[in-house]
Amino acid sequence: MFQNGKSQLELIRKMSFNRLGGSLDELRAAELLRTAADRTAAEAGFDGRAHLEGFLMPWYDVQTVKVCVTAPFRREIEARAVGFSGCLPEGGITAPLHYAEQGAPISLRGAKGKILLLNEMVYDNWQAILDSGALAYLVAVGEYDDEDERTDLSENYLRPHQLRRGKLPGIHIRARDAIALLQDGAEELHLELIQTAYERVSHNVVTEIPGTDHADEIVGFTAHYDSVPFSRGSWDNATGCADLIGLYTYFLAHRPRRTLRFIWCGSEERGLLGSIAYTKAHEAELARFRLVINLDMTGPALGFDRSIVTADPALVSQIEYLAREMGRYVHVTQDIHSSDSTPFADRGVPTASFARAGRAAGHSRRDLYMPLGERAIARQQEFMRAFAERLIQAEEFPVPREIPQNMKDGIARYFRRKGM
Repeated sequence: MFQNGKSQLELIRKMSFNRLGGSLDELRAAELLRTAADRTAAEAGFDGRAHLEGFLMPWYDVQTVKVCVTAPFRREIEARAVGFSGCLPEGGITAPLHYAEQGAPISLRGAKGKILLLNEMVYDNWQAILDSGALAYLVAVGEYDDEDERTDLSENYLRPHQLRRGKLPGIHIRARDAIALLQDGAEELHLELIQTAYERVSHNVVTEIPGTDHADEIVGFTAHYDSVPFSRGSWDNATGCADLIGLYTYFLAHRPRRTLRFIWCGSEERGLLGSIAYTKAHEAELARFRLVINLDMTGPALGFDRSIVTADPALVSQIEYLAREMGRYVHVTQDIHSSDSTPFADRGVPTASFARAGRAAGHSRRDLYMPLGERAIARQQEFMRAFAERLIQAEEFPVPREIPQNMKDGIARYFRRKGM
Protein backbone atom coordinates (compact mmCIF):
# COMPACT_ATOMS: atom_id res chain seq x y z
CA MET A 1 0.00 0.00 0.00
CA PHE A 2 1.18 3.55 -0.74
CA GLN A 3 4.12 2.40 -2.83
CA ASN A 4 3.19 4.16 -6.07
CA GLY A 5 1.13 7.17 -4.98
CA LYS A 6 -2.24 5.85 -6.17
CA SER A 7 -3.63 5.15 -2.71
CA GLN A 8 -2.43 8.51 -1.45
CA LEU A 9 -4.12 10.28 -4.33
CA GLU A 10 -7.33 8.48 -3.49
CA LEU A 11 -7.16 9.66 0.14
CA ILE A 12 -6.40 13.20 -1.06
CA ARG A 13 -9.44 13.02 -3.32
CA LYS A 14 -11.63 11.98 -0.36
CA MET A 15 -10.27 14.84 1.75
CA SER A 16 -10.74 17.51 -0.92
CA PHE A 17 -13.50 19.50 0.75
CA ASN A 18 -13.37 22.63 2.88
CA ARG A 19 -12.09 21.78 6.36
CA LEU A 20 -12.10 25.08 8.23
CA GLY A 21 -10.60 24.74 11.72
CA GLY A 22 -13.22 24.13 14.41
CA SER A 23 -16.00 23.35 11.93
CA LEU A 24 -18.08 20.21 11.56
CA ASP A 25 -16.32 19.58 8.24
CA GLU A 26 -12.96 19.64 10.01
CA LEU A 27 -14.34 17.02 12.43
CA ARG A 28 -15.53 14.97 9.44
CA ALA A 29 -11.96 15.05 8.07
CA ALA A 30 -10.60 14.04 11.49
CA GLU A 31 -12.89 11.01 11.55
CA LEU A 32 -11.86 10.14 7.99
CA LEU A 33 -8.19 10.14 9.03
CA ARG A 34 -8.87 8.16 12.20
CA THR A 35 -10.73 5.55 10.15
CA ALA A 36 -7.91 5.38 7.58
CA ALA A 37 -5.29 4.93 10.32
CA ASP A 38 -7.32 2.23 12.09
CA ARG A 39 -7.96 0.37 8.84
CA THR A 40 -4.24 0.48 8.07
CA ALA A 41 -3.40 -0.85 11.54
CA ALA A 42 -5.96 -3.65 11.26
CA GLU A 43 -4.60 -4.73 7.88
CA ALA A 44 -1.12 -4.92 9.45
CA GLY A 45 -2.40 -6.98 12.39
CA PHE A 46 -1.64 -4.15 14.83
CA ASP A 47 -4.08 -3.58 17.68
CA GLY A 48 -3.30 0.10 18.27
CA ARG A 49 -6.07 2.60 17.56
CA ALA A 50 -6.04 6.29 16.67
CA HIS A 51 -7.86 8.74 18.90
CA LEU A 52 -9.01 12.35 18.84
CA GLU A 53 -7.68 14.92 21.31
CA GLY A 54 -9.95 17.95 21.51
CA PHE A 55 -8.86 21.49 22.33
CA LEU A 56 -10.62 24.85 22.51
CA MET A 57 -9.89 27.42 19.83
CA PRO A 58 -11.10 31.00 19.31
CA TRP A 59 -13.84 31.47 16.72
CA TYR A 60 -15.88 34.37 15.42
CA ASP A 61 -19.10 34.89 13.50
CA VAL A 62 -19.77 38.07 11.51
CA GLN A 63 -23.30 39.42 11.64
CA THR A 64 -22.78 42.66 9.67
CA VAL A 65 -20.01 44.08 7.51
CA LYS A 66 -20.41 46.98 5.10
CA VAL A 67 -18.26 49.56 3.32
CA CYS A 68 -19.80 52.44 1.38
CA VAL A 69 -18.27 55.61 -0.08
CA THR A 70 -20.41 58.60 0.94
CA ALA A 71 -18.47 61.57 -0.49
CA PRO A 72 -17.85 62.99 -3.01
CA PHE A 73 -19.74 60.09 -4.66
CA ARG A 74 -21.61 57.00 -3.48
CA ARG A 75 -20.36 53.45 -4.01
CA GLU A 76 -20.79 50.20 -2.07
CA ILE A 77 -17.71 47.98 -1.87
CA GLU A 78 -17.39 44.24 -1.30
CA ALA A 79 -16.12 43.67 2.24
CA ARG A 80 -15.15 40.99 4.77
CA ALA A 81 -14.40 41.45 8.44
CA VAL A 82 -11.01 41.14 10.07
CA GLY A 83 -11.79 38.48 12.65
CA PHE A 84 -11.56 39.32 16.36
CA SER A 85 -11.00 43.00 15.52
CA GLY A 86 -14.09 44.09 17.45
CA CYS A 87 -17.27 45.91 16.50
CA LEU A 88 -18.38 49.36 15.42
CA PRO A 89 -21.34 51.06 17.11
CA GLU A 90 -24.81 49.95 16.05
CA GLY A 91 -25.59 51.69 12.77
CA GLY A 92 -21.88 52.09 11.93
CA ILE A 93 -19.68 55.17 11.57
CA THR A 94 -19.16 57.78 8.88
CA ALA A 95 -15.75 59.43 8.81
CA PRO A 96 -13.02 60.82 6.50
CA LEU A 97 -10.67 58.42 4.72
CA HIS A 98 -6.96 58.56 5.57
CA TYR A 99 -4.53 56.62 3.36
CA ALA A 100 -1.77 55.35 5.67
CA GLU A 101 0.14 53.11 3.23
CA GLN A 102 2.19 50.69 5.43
CA GLY A 103 0.94 52.12 8.73
CA ALA A 104 4.28 53.72 9.58
CA PRO A 105 4.04 56.44 12.27
CA ILE A 106 4.81 59.23 9.82
CA SER A 107 1.97 58.06 7.55
CA LEU A 108 -0.45 58.09 10.49
CA ARG A 109 -0.16 61.81 11.20
CA GLY A 110 -3.62 63.34 11.12
CA ALA A 111 -5.36 59.93 11.34
CA LYS A 112 -7.26 60.68 14.54
CA GLY A 113 -11.02 60.33 14.08
CA LYS A 114 -10.61 58.89 10.57
CA ILE A 115 -10.83 55.57 8.73
CA LEU A 116 -7.44 54.20 7.66
CA LEU A 117 -6.67 52.53 4.35
CA LEU A 118 -3.65 50.20 4.58
CA ASN A 119 -1.78 48.53 1.72
CA GLU A 120 -1.64 45.31 3.75
CA MET A 121 -1.72 44.15 7.34
CA VAL A 122 1.66 45.33 8.62
CA TYR A 123 2.10 43.57 11.94
CA ASP A 124 5.22 45.49 12.96
CA ASN A 125 3.28 48.79 12.94
CA TRP A 126 0.27 47.55 14.90
CA GLN A 127 1.02 49.60 18.02
CA ALA A 128 1.40 52.77 15.96
CA ILE A 129 -1.94 52.06 14.26
CA LEU A 130 -3.63 51.62 17.65
CA ASP A 131 -2.06 54.83 18.96
CA SER A 132 -3.09 56.88 15.92
CA GLY A 133 -6.61 57.57 17.18
CA ALA A 134 -8.16 56.13 14.01
CA LEU A 135 -11.72 54.82 14.31
CA ALA A 136 -11.29 51.77 12.07
CA TYR A 137 -9.21 50.52 9.17
CA LEU A 138 -9.53 48.95 5.73
CA VAL A 139 -6.83 46.61 4.48
CA ALA A 140 -6.34 45.84 0.78
CA VAL A 141 -5.93 42.16 -0.12
CA GLY A 142 -5.34 40.21 -3.32
CA GLU A 143 -4.21 41.55 -6.70
CA TYR A 144 -5.63 44.37 -8.79
CA ASP A 145 -6.65 41.99 -11.58
CA ASP A 146 -8.36 39.33 -9.43
CA GLU A 147 -11.49 38.00 -11.13
CA ASP A 148 -14.58 37.55 -8.96
CA GLU A 149 -15.53 34.27 -10.61
CA ARG A 150 -12.08 32.77 -9.90
CA THR A 151 -11.04 34.36 -6.59
CA ASP A 152 -12.49 35.10 -3.18
CA LEU A 153 -11.98 38.12 -0.99
CA SER A 154 -9.59 36.94 1.70
CA GLU A 155 -10.66 36.62 5.28
CA ASN A 156 -8.05 37.13 7.98
CA TYR A 157 -8.04 37.78 11.71
CA LEU A 158 -6.03 39.52 14.42
CA ARG A 159 -3.18 37.40 15.76
CA PRO A 160 -2.51 36.86 19.48
CA HIS A 161 0.44 39.28 19.50
CA GLN A 162 -1.90 41.99 18.15
CA LEU A 163 -4.72 41.19 20.54
CA ARG A 164 -2.33 41.48 23.48
CA ARG A 165 -1.87 45.14 22.52
CA GLY A 166 -5.46 45.95 21.62
CA LYS A 167 -8.19 45.87 18.98
CA LEU A 168 -9.28 48.19 16.22
CA PRO A 169 -12.27 47.34 13.98
CA GLY A 170 -10.93 46.17 10.64
CA ILE A 171 -12.39 45.24 7.24
CA HIS A 172 -10.86 43.61 4.15
CA ILE A 173 -11.51 45.01 0.67
CA ARG A 174 -10.17 43.91 -2.70
CA ALA A 175 -6.99 45.56 -3.96
CA ARG A 176 -8.75 46.88 -7.07
CA ASP A 177 -11.40 48.58 -4.89
CA ALA A 178 -8.68 50.15 -2.75
CA ILE A 179 -6.97 51.46 -5.88
CA ALA A 180 -10.28 52.89 -7.11
CA LEU A 181 -10.81 54.72 -3.79
CA LEU A 182 -7.53 56.53 -4.32
CA GLN A 183 -7.87 57.08 -8.07
CA ASP A 184 -11.45 58.39 -7.81
CA GLY A 185 -10.74 60.66 -4.85
CA ALA A 186 -12.93 59.08 -2.17
CA GLU A 187 -13.03 61.39 0.85
CA GLU A 188 -15.60 59.92 3.24
CA LEU A 189 -16.76 56.36 4.05
CA HIS A 190 -19.52 54.69 6.00
CA LEU A 191 -18.56 51.42 7.75
CA GLU A 192 -20.58 48.84 9.63
CA LEU A 193 -19.10 45.89 11.49
CA ILE A 194 -20.70 43.60 14.06
CA GLN A 195 -19.10 40.27 15.00
CA THR A 196 -19.21 37.83 17.91
CA ALA A 197 -16.19 36.03 19.37
CA TYR A 198 -16.46 32.71 21.21
CA GLU A 199 -14.78 29.28 21.34
CA ARG A 200 -15.19 26.04 19.44
CA VAL A 201 -13.56 22.62 19.68
CA SER A 202 -10.95 21.44 17.20
CA HIS A 203 -9.10 18.12 17.32
CA ASN A 204 -5.74 16.48 16.82
CA VAL A 205 -5.78 12.90 15.52
CA VAL A 206 -3.10 10.80 17.23
CA THR A 207 -1.76 7.27 16.95
CA GLU A 208 1.47 5.56 17.92
CA ILE A 209 3.76 2.64 17.09
CA PRO A 210 5.79 1.56 20.14
CA GLY A 211 9.52 1.17 19.66
CA THR A 212 11.20 -2.22 20.01
CA ASP A 213 14.37 -1.40 22.00
CA HIS A 214 14.55 2.43 22.26
CA ALA A 215 10.90 2.86 23.15
CA ASP A 216 11.63 5.73 25.57
CA GLU A 217 12.70 7.90 22.61
CA ILE A 218 9.96 9.35 20.39
CA VAL A 219 10.12 10.53 16.78
CA GLY A 220 7.04 12.57 15.94
CA PHE A 221 5.35 12.94 12.56
CA THR A 222 2.97 15.86 12.01
CA ALA A 223 0.72 17.18 9.24
CA HIS A 224 -2.22 19.57 9.49
CA TYR A 225 -5.55 18.55 8.01
CA ASP A 226 -7.59 21.77 8.14
CA SER A 227 -7.92 24.23 5.25
CA VAL A 228 -8.45 27.96 4.80
CA PRO A 229 -11.87 29.47 3.93
CA PHE A 230 -13.02 28.80 0.35
CA SER A 231 -10.38 26.09 -0.19
CA ARG A 232 -10.70 22.34 -0.65
CA GLY A 233 -7.11 22.06 0.56
CA SER A 234 -5.96 19.27 -1.76
CA TRP A 235 -2.35 20.48 -1.80
CA ASP A 236 -2.55 22.33 1.53
CA ASN A 237 -2.58 19.92 3.23
CA ALA A 238 -4.43 16.74 2.27
CA THR A 239 -1.12 15.75 0.66
CA GLY A 240 0.81 15.80 3.94
CA CYS A 241 -2.01 13.88 5.64
CA ALA A 242 -1.79 11.14 3.02
CA ASP A 243 2.00 11.08 3.41
CA LEU A 244 1.56 10.42 7.12
CA ILE A 245 -0.74 7.48 6.40
CA GLY A 246 1.90 6.19 3.97
CA LEU A 247 4.66 6.41 6.57
CA TYR A 248 2.42 4.86 9.21
CA THR A 249 1.76 1.95 6.83
CA TYR A 250 5.46 1.43 6.18
CA PHE A 251 6.55 1.44 9.80
CA LEU A 252 3.78 -0.94 10.82
CA ALA A 253 5.41 -3.40 8.43
CA HIS A 254 8.98 -2.46 9.46
CA ARG A 255 8.77 -2.13 13.22
CA PRO A 256 10.82 0.83 14.50
CA ARG A 257 13.42 0.74 17.26
CA ARG A 258 12.08 4.05 18.55
CA THR A 259 8.49 4.97 19.36
CA LEU A 260 6.73 6.81 16.55
CA ARG A 261 3.95 9.30 17.29
CA PHE A 262 1.73 10.34 14.35
CA ILE A 263 -0.20 13.59 14.86
CA TRP A 264 -2.64 15.01 12.33
CA CYS A 265 -3.02 18.57 13.63
CA GLY A 266 -6.23 20.59 13.58
CA SER A 267 -6.55 24.34 13.03
CA GLU A 268 -3.02 24.96 11.75
CA GLU A 269 -4.35 27.63 9.42
CA ARG A 270 -5.72 29.53 12.44
CA GLY A 271 -2.23 30.03 13.90
CA LEU A 272 -0.71 26.54 14.45
CA LEU A 273 -3.36 25.95 17.11
CA GLY A 274 -3.36 22.15 16.97
CA SER A 275 0.39 21.74 17.44
CA ILE A 276 0.47 24.46 20.10
CA ALA A 277 -2.33 22.66 21.97
CA TYR A 278 -0.52 19.33 21.62
CA THR A 279 2.79 20.63 23.00
CA LYS A 280 0.96 22.18 25.97
CA ALA A 281 -1.08 19.05 26.71
CA HIS A 282 1.96 16.76 26.40
CA GLU A 283 4.57 19.03 27.95
CA ALA A 284 5.67 16.39 30.46
CA GLU A 285 6.76 13.96 27.74
CA LEU A 286 8.32 16.40 25.26
CA ALA A 287 11.74 15.57 26.69
CA ARG A 288 11.33 12.12 25.10
CA PHE A 289 10.92 13.60 21.59
CA ARG A 290 14.18 13.44 19.64
CA LEU A 291 12.86 14.85 16.36
CA VAL A 292 9.61 15.93 14.70
CA ILE A 293 9.18 15.38 10.96
CA ASN A 294 6.50 17.67 9.54
CA LEU A 295 4.82 17.26 6.14
CA ASP A 296 3.04 20.26 4.66
CA MET A 297 2.12 20.76 0.98
CA THR A 298 3.70 17.94 -1.00
CA GLY A 299 2.75 16.28 -4.27
CA PRO A 300 2.56 18.74 -7.23
CA ALA A 301 3.51 16.97 -10.47
CA LEU A 302 5.42 20.05 -11.64
CA GLY A 303 7.72 21.27 -8.88
CA PHE A 304 10.71 20.53 -6.65
CA ASP A 305 11.18 19.05 -3.18
CA ARG A 306 12.10 21.19 -0.19
CA SER A 307 13.15 20.64 3.40
CA ILE A 308 13.14 23.27 6.14
CA VAL A 309 15.29 22.35 9.15
CA THR A 310 14.93 23.98 12.56
CA ALA A 311 17.79 22.14 14.20
CA ASP A 312 21.56 21.77 14.21
CA PRO A 313 23.01 22.57 10.74
CA ALA A 314 24.44 19.04 10.63
CA LEU A 315 20.89 17.87 9.88
CA VAL A 316 20.84 20.12 6.81
CA SER A 317 24.00 18.39 5.60
CA GLN A 318 22.58 14.96 6.36
CA ILE A 319 19.50 15.59 4.21
CA GLU A 320 21.65 17.03 1.40
CA TYR A 321 23.98 14.00 1.49
CA LEU A 322 21.07 11.56 1.42
CA ALA A 323 19.55 13.42 -1.53
CA ARG A 324 22.79 13.10 -3.50
CA GLU A 325 23.09 9.44 -2.55
CA MET A 326 19.57 8.80 -3.89
CA GLY A 327 20.08 10.96 -6.98
CA ARG A 328 17.51 13.57 -5.90
CA TYR A 329 17.36 17.34 -5.78
CA VAL A 330 16.08 18.62 -2.44
CA HIS A 331 16.38 22.31 -1.60
CA VAL A 332 17.37 22.29 2.09
CA THR A 333 17.52 25.33 4.37
CA GLN A 334 17.97 25.97 8.08
CA ASP A 335 15.01 28.21 8.85
CA ILE A 336 11.69 28.65 10.65
CA HIS A 337 8.76 27.01 8.90
CA SER A 338 5.28 28.48 9.30
CA SER A 339 3.80 25.09 10.05
CA ASP A 340 3.23 22.62 12.87
CA SER A 341 6.94 21.94 13.31
CA THR A 342 7.55 25.33 14.92
CA PRO A 343 5.68 24.87 18.24
CA PHE A 344 7.78 21.73 18.81
CA ALA A 345 11.00 23.57 17.98
CA ASP A 346 9.87 26.29 20.37
CA ARG A 347 9.86 23.64 23.10
CA GLY A 348 13.38 22.47 22.23
CA VAL A 349 12.57 19.60 19.86
CA PRO A 350 14.59 19.56 16.59
CA THR A 351 12.39 19.53 13.50
CA ALA A 352 12.62 18.83 9.78
CA SER A 353 9.75 19.78 7.48
CA PHE A 354 9.23 18.43 3.98
CA ALA A 355 7.27 20.15 1.24
CA ARG A 356 7.13 20.36 -2.54
CA ALA A 357 7.00 23.75 -4.19
CA GLY A 358 5.19 23.68 -7.50
CA ARG A 359 2.45 24.76 -9.84
CA ALA A 360 -0.44 24.33 -7.45
CA ALA A 361 -2.63 26.98 -5.84
CA GLY A 362 -2.63 27.17 -2.07
CA HIS A 363 -4.95 29.27 0.09
CA SER A 364 -7.59 29.67 -2.59
CA ARG A 365 -10.58 27.97 -4.20
CA ARG A 366 -8.10 26.74 -6.85
CA ASP A 367 -6.31 24.42 -4.39
CA LEU A 368 -7.61 21.35 -6.18
CA TYR A 369 -6.64 17.76 -6.87
CA MET A 370 -5.69 18.30 -10.53
CA PRO A 371 -2.04 19.56 -10.27
CA LEU A 372 -0.93 16.66 -8.04
CA GLY A 373 1.10 13.79 -9.44
CA GLU A 374 1.28 10.11 -8.53
CA ARG A 375 4.99 9.86 -9.37
CA ALA A 376 5.89 13.04 -7.46
CA ILE A 377 4.09 11.71 -4.38
CA ALA A 378 5.77 8.31 -4.60
CA ARG A 379 9.28 9.76 -5.09
CA GLN A 380 9.01 12.19 -2.18
CA GLN A 381 7.48 9.48 0.01
CA GLU A 382 10.43 7.22 -0.79
CA PHE A 383 12.89 9.93 0.20
CA MET A 384 11.10 10.83 3.44
CA ARG A 385 10.88 7.14 4.34
CA ALA A 386 14.62 6.65 3.76
CA PHE A 387 15.45 9.74 5.80
CA ALA A 388 13.20 8.79 8.69
CA GLU A 389 14.26 5.15 8.76
CA ARG A 390 17.97 5.93 9.06
CA LEU A 391 17.34 8.02 12.15
CA ILE A 392 14.66 5.82 13.72
CA GLN A 393 16.72 2.61 13.37
CA ALA A 394 20.07 4.19 14.34
CA GLU A 395 22.04 2.63 17.18
CA GLU A 396 22.46 6.11 18.68
CA PHE A 397 20.21 8.95 17.59
CA PRO A 398 22.49 11.25 15.54
CA VAL A 399 20.59 14.57 15.74
CA PRO A 400 21.63 16.78 18.70
CA ARG A 401 18.60 17.49 20.87
CA GLU A 402 19.07 21.23 20.96
CA ILE A 403 17.92 24.27 19.03
CA PRO A 404 20.74 26.59 17.89
CA GLN A 405 20.58 30.18 19.11
CA ASN A 406 19.95 31.60 15.63
CA MET A 407 16.88 29.37 15.36
CA LYS A 408 15.70 30.36 18.86
CA ASP A 409 15.92 33.99 17.76
CA GLY A 410 14.01 33.17 14.57
CA ILE A 411 11.25 31.45 16.54
CA ALA A 412 10.94 34.47 18.84
CA ARG A 413 10.60 36.72 15.79
CA TYR A 414 8.06 34.36 14.24
CA PHE A 415 5.83 34.52 17.32
CA ARG A 416 6.56 38.28 17.62
CA ARG A 417 7.54 38.06 21.22
CA LYS A 418 8.42 41.11 23.28
CA GLY A 419 11.59 42.81 22.13
CA MET A 420 11.72 40.96 18.79
